[in-house]
Amino acid sequence: MRVVIQDDYDKMSIWAANYIADKINAHKEDKAFVLGLPTGSSPIGVYRELIRKNKAGELSFANVVTFNMDEYVGLAKDHDQSYWYFMHDNFFDHLVDMKPENINILNGLAEDPEAECAKYEEKIVSYGGIDLFMGGIGVDGHLAFNEPFTPLTSRTGLRDLTTDTRIVNSRFFLGDMETVPKKALSVGIGTVMDSKEVLILISGHNKARALAATVEGGVSQKWTCSALQMHNGAIIACDEKACGELTVDTYKYFLDVEKKERI
Repeated sequence: MRVVIQDDYDKMSIWAANYIADKINAHKEDKAFVLGLPTGSSPIGVYRELIRKNKAGELSFANVVTFNMDEYVGLAKDHDQSYWYFMHDNFFDHLVDMKPENINILNGLAEDPEAECAKYEEKIVSYGGIDLFMGGIGVDGHLAFNEPFTPLTSRTGLRDLTTDTRIVNSRFFLGDMETVPKKALSVGIGTVMDSKEVLILISGHNKARALAATVEGGVSQKWTCSALQMHNGAIIACDEKACGELTVDTYKYFLDVEKKERI
């Protein structure tokens, strides 16, 4: 596992965007580059920088296929809190050459949620798997909507959201937890772990325990993020504020081995 520590959120976002852009630009194969994407506050800075690069002609999305991590059950695409809406409003609609047919987002209104999830897994496989999956984690370490105690071998499926997650996400629903959906469709931990590379963004004091669990804790279903310790291509991009719970030796070690990557 690589842990790349940057001074602040903006520098973390630029580092991650540069890493993703370099991977896309270096992709010379005939088949598309397959990119996994998250929603939430963590990736906003990365999306902003990727958009800038795209508009400046430094990066093309013409041969990029995307798969999003998750979607709320029961929200229509045009609902301002659906993840379909979020991704188009914050990213896809600002790219000059992103092909709509290359955008894949789970359908939260699917009549048969399990069939929708199975079809999603099959489509990922049809592209040869995901080349790079960017993600964030929750304060309890959940990756996508794989809440604590979700099996670490889980595949894309229907998830019940915990009260804690709904309370945290209520900030996007005018502070009313009761209006936050109770279920979501989400890629599984196993789905993410099948990706060639996984790049996780962790920033802020409130994510410090989750970062420590991801890097230093034992592999456990309690912290689904800890499964990343078993991935050969896992990278954590974080800021200083998120490092408060790391031991001093761990912090110094990763600063030392990654100092050439510090912006």
